[in-house]
Amino acid sequence: MKIHELGKDPGRTQKRKRRGRGEASGLGRTSGHGNKGSQSRSGRGKGYGGGFEGGQMPLQRRLPKRGFKNIFRDEAEIVNIGALDVFEDGAVVDLGALKERRRVRSKARKLKVLGKGELARKLTVKANMFSKSAKEKIEAAGGTTEIV
Repeated sequence: MKIHELGKDPGRTQKRKRRGRGEASGLGRTSGHGNKGSQSRSGRGKGYGGGFEGGQMPLQRRLPKRGFKNIFRDEAEIVNIGALDVFEDGAVVDLGALKERRRVRSKARKLKVLGKGELARKLTVKANMFSKSAKEKIEAAGGTTEIV
């Protein structure tokens, strides 16, 4: 017997519980929510958002707050040499050109070029930062690097 020859498991699919359809259905009146309390009300009260622990101090409040994320930090967008092969020979590659070709995010404000990959074209690359290997590879291909 092989796995594709097996029949359907009879207990695999279950019908959805149709609550609030009269006393005879077994799920009428309180619809399986019990009597009174916040859990019986519409919206189901506590316990279904994942934070309530029965009155015990919730985990996210017991743990210490750590770290800080500076929302104003302006991180550089990273591009590898291999991604610059889409430009034609002699082209000027800068942040605007990379945004047009969708090689960097549209929100990017700084550019750093890294040396992963190979470059076979002569390009003028303008960026805020270059790694040593990226600079060497661009100049080895006959191109130039300019720090903006």
